[in-house]
Parts: sequence; structure tokens; C-alpha cells
Amino acid sequence: MQVTRVLDPASDAVSFTLLDENGVVAPAERYLRYLSDIERSPNTIKAHAHDLKDWFTFLREIECDWQTVRLDEIGAFIRWLRRPPSVRQQSVSVLPSVGHHCSEATVNRKLSTISVFYQHATRHGLDLGELVTFGDRGAARSGWRPFLHHISKSAPHARRVVRLPTTSKIPRLLAPDEVQTILDACGHLRDRLLFAALYDSGIRIGEALGLRHEDVAAAEREITVRRRSNTNGARSKSPHSRTIPVSAELLRLDADYLHTEYGDLDSDYVFVNLWGRPHGRALTYSAVHALVRRLRRDTGIDFDPHWYRHTYATRMLRDKVPVEVVSKLLGHASLTTTTMTYGHLSSDDARRALAEAGWFTNTVAVTL
Repeated sequence: MQVTRVLDPASDAVSFTLLDENGVVAPAERYLRYLSDIERSPNTIKAHAHDLKDWFTFLREIECDWQTVRLDEIGAFIRWLRRPPSVRQQSVSVLPSVGHHCSEATVNRKLSTISVFYQHATRHGLDLGELVTFGDRGAARSGWRPFLHHISKSAPHARRVVRLPTTSKIPRLLAPDEVQTILDACGHLRDRLLFAALYDSGIRIGEALGLRHEDVAAAEREITVRRRSNTNGARSKSPHSRTIPVSAELLRLDADYLHTEYGDLDSDYVFVNLWGRPHGRALTYSAVHALVRRLRRDTGIDFDPHWYRHTYATRMLRDKVPVEVVSKLLGHASLTTTTMTYGHLSSDDARRALAEAGWFTNTVAVTL
């Protein structure tokens, strides 16, 4: 099976589908088309397509029809995902010393995709039975309520019950000297501006690639992130626009870039292809990934563009910026997202807070 990119000739919208030797996998295609219809991002659709590829590949190997699976097959699927791909089809034991191929978080994401896929299928007449859900007459734990909830609120709610326990990961951060090293390794002002913008504003890489000149307000010293369709496929995850204050240094770097490298190029986009083909087109994700790989090699720093966002948020929280403000600047849909992601404290953070509170100087004197 393979995941294939699909381009809508009418709207130029990018989507993905799942193919086998007989053509399109119909049940997967219906679900993926639904995601495209509700305007989920191409990256989201692609991720769901790969999750369904694993699911249908597994079902083929155990010779099970997708409409008749039960919880036992879900358990077997989890074991299958955790095994190295080279031995998934073999009836051999895997030594405990061999690491799991898929992490707990990855397995849970794939299970979530499959759960939503089957919930979508139920709206087309498929009886789920016991598959990955159970009935609960209580209200859903989240604040979300389905359409016509007031009519169907007494009916059982389908909820996923198969989930691997996970441990929260502390976001990876960049130290100030690492940020400076990466900036100094950039051979062009465009690249330096890109990573400086990520550090100074905390925007996502997709939001940076979608920036237009009209989004940069030099007089007000701010940039605005807007959700719009972009020719390079870049997207903002936030449904609403947000304005972020930035430093004067970032705006001076932008002015130098426009004067020195951008010139009289006729383009709406801030970050464009200036040295390759096609010239003047908006910079793409793949171009940024190639740039990151080169900078990793040149600097010896194994970083990811999203680390800048984590670094930005952590800097603000350590500087005692209210979490509500941090959440708004990051464009999080909920304050809970911010607190769950950045509610960690390193040992240095804890020691600093205790020292500021006088913990080490005002304690009762005892002999330890």
C-alpha cells in the first residue's frame, strides 16, 4: 500500500489518498475526502493517511475484514506497531533489549485516527459493536457537544478506551548561545531573518512561511499571523489571526533583507526562493528542512524549528509573563494547552524560585 498525493484541479487544494494494487482503498478514501472537505491541513490529512495505511496493512496480514474487527485485533495491532517493521510479518519473539519501533504517543495517535475513522464510518451505517469504543450515558468530559446534542444527550457516547500510558515530555529548548550560533551560521539575510523571527515571535514555521509584507507593521513593531491559503502549502493552525509584538532589531533585519537581497522582486511573501528554482516563489517546507539539515551539519546543533517556539514560551514564563498572555501570543485555542505543555519546571527553575522566596536563608535552623 502507498499514500499518494492528490491535487484538486478546480481549487488546487492538496490532499492524500491510500492506494493498494487494486486502486483506491475506498473506506479510507471516504474518510480522507471528508477531512479535505472540512479543510483540514494537507499535513494532517497526510498523517491520517499513513495511520490508515498501517491499519489496513495490518488487517491484510491477519486476513481480517475492516468491518468485522474487535478489540482483540486492536491489541494485536498495538503489538504489531511496536515491533520493528522487518519482523512484523514473522512469528518470532523480540528481545526486551530491542527498542519499540513506535513510541507510546505515536501508537495513541494512530489509535485516535482509527477511532475517528470508524466513528465517521458509523455515520454511513456501519455498526461499530465493541470496536475501540464503549457506551457512557454521562456527559462527555470535554466541553465539546455534538450537533443536536439536546436531542441525543441521553444516548451512549462513543469513547475510545484503548490507550497506552505515556509520560509527558519536557519541550526541547535552545540556549541563547545555540540561537546565536545558528544565526551566525546563516549565509543569507533571508535565512537569518527566518530563524530570528521564530525566536523573537514564537510563531510556527508554517506561519512564518505564510507571512506577507502586509503582515509586518514596522511602525507598530508587530507582526500579524493570519490564516489564509498559501501557494507553498504553509498554514496557520490557529483559526483566528493574532498580532505579536516584536523587537526593533528584528524589524531592522527585515529592512536590511528587503534592501540587500529581496530588491524589487514582485511577491507578496516575505520568505521567497531567491537563489534556486523557481525564482521568486514562496519558500517551501522542504526548502526549510534542507536548510535546517545544513545548519545542523555546520553547527553541530541537532535542532528543530519548533524548538524556537518552545524557547520563546519558556522565556516568557520564566520572565513571569502571565500565562494568559503567553497563551494568546502562541495562538493556543485553550489556556489548558499552554499550561499542560509549559507547566514544567526544571531543577534550576525550582531552585531559582525557592531562592527568591528566601527558602534557603529563612528556614528554621536545624542540624542535618
